[in-house]
Amino acid sequence: MAAGARQEMRKQPHLAAVARQELKGGNKLFQRMKEDVRCIFEQDPAARTIFEVVLTYSGLHALWSHRIAHALYKRKLLFLARLVSQISRFFTGIEIHPGAKIGRRFFIDHGMGVVIGETCEIGNDVTIYQGVTLGGTGKECGKRHPTLHDNVLVASGAKVLGSITIGEGSKVGAGSVVLKDVPPESTVVGIPGKVVISNGVRVKSKHDHRDMPDPVADRCQMLEDEISELKNRFNQLEGSKVKEGDLS
Repeated sequence: MAAGARQEMRKQPHLAAVARQELKGGNKLFQRMKEDVRCIFEQDPAARTIFEVVLTYSGLHALWSHRIAHALYKRKLLFLARLVSQISRFFTGIEIHPGAKIGRRFFIDHGMGVVIGETCEIGNDVTIYQGVTLGGTGKECGKRHPTLHDNVLVASGAKVLGSITIGEGSKVGAGSVVLKDVPPESTVVGIPGKVVISNGVRVKSKHDHRDMPDPVADRCQMLEDEISELKNRFNQLEGSKVKEGDLS
């Protein structure tokens, strides 16, 4: 009996440590959830009550579901992880691969049509809007999806493709297609995406807006020049024939 009691006494500190660790983990998870809700109130002026945000914001639901799926993914429970992500996609319209790494205070506004690939890495305080794709460019292996550093904003419908990096504090304009790295504190717009503002300074374009290249007009002008040259040569040949007739 004495030996059994001593054995139980030796187990008690271990069990107490486990209990403290579980309690700490639960508190940390609760704090992260509160932080997510608080982030929505800071970012979205339409948010009114905690009850409304928790029950109706699909971006928040997708983020919480992803944390479950990512935890399963890290434990090599790949099928269960993908199942959770697909269920979340069905209810929210947002597809986040379980392997994606997402930082704190990640805000998805509206969210319908958002796709985030497996090897994406997203920093803290990042905001993305509906229709955004953080995807790859092919079937390459390894790191094939973008990395978004802290405080990045990606506007509606933008596509950020490939293993590229969007620098801290940068913004991607709506509908842009970004295929190259973006330096910090920059604004990118267009297809393909080009930096138009860097460190608060507008980047000058090579072309004035009154003299933009027009490949169709250039081609038409080339054809007109060729036709004029052919007419001149034809007239020269006709003139030489007339002279030969006069001589005969």
